[in-house]
Amino acid sequence: MEIKRSDEEQSSEQGVQQYLTFMIGGEEYAVSLLKVREIVEYRPVTRIPRMPAWVRGVMNLRGNVVPVIDLAIKFGQAPNEVGKLTCIVIVEIELDGEGTVMGVITDTVSQVIELKREDIETPPAFGTRVRVDYLLGMARSGSKFCLLLDTDAVLSVDELAELSTSLPTAAGGSETPSSVAGGEIR
Repeated sequence: MEIKRSDEEQSSEQGVQQYLTFMIGGEEYAVSLLKVREIVEYRPVTRIPRMPAWVRGVMNLRGNVVPVIDLAIKFGQAPNEVGKLTCIVIVEIELDGEGTVMGVITDTVSQVIELKREDIETPPAFGTRVRVDYLLGMARSGSKFCLLLDTDAVLSVDELAELSTSLPTAAGGSETPSSVAGGEIR
């Protein structure tokens, strides 16, 4: 599923931002649609030795190596169980001024919501499974709240640099962070 940028640009001009909502471990999360490149059906990933448990491995996305992250594990929950609705949301984050592509495993993708700045509340310093510095805020979603993730913080530079240095090359060695930063092997 490709994301169309023209709708996003028009919405941001009107003071409204769009967010993609998805479920992880029974909780609803959202990321800015500007960060989402696409949504792909879950496919098996290749495990990488000596990676943190929250890094499920890497996948081949049209010839590019894309790290796949399980935020459930990172947030201290049980690993995501793969089901019929499991998806990988492909997001782009900033790493040393360059866009880096990552995949995030979700139980299911819910919807795209539009939020005005006044619709977003500051998250409490307690009561969430997620570190507050991973959140941009929270928004009402029906009778519950949806947690707005800061993808650049959740998938931080330090963690990505560690991840980038461990990705395999086609020959079986490891790449430098700059050669894997765009998610492709050069």
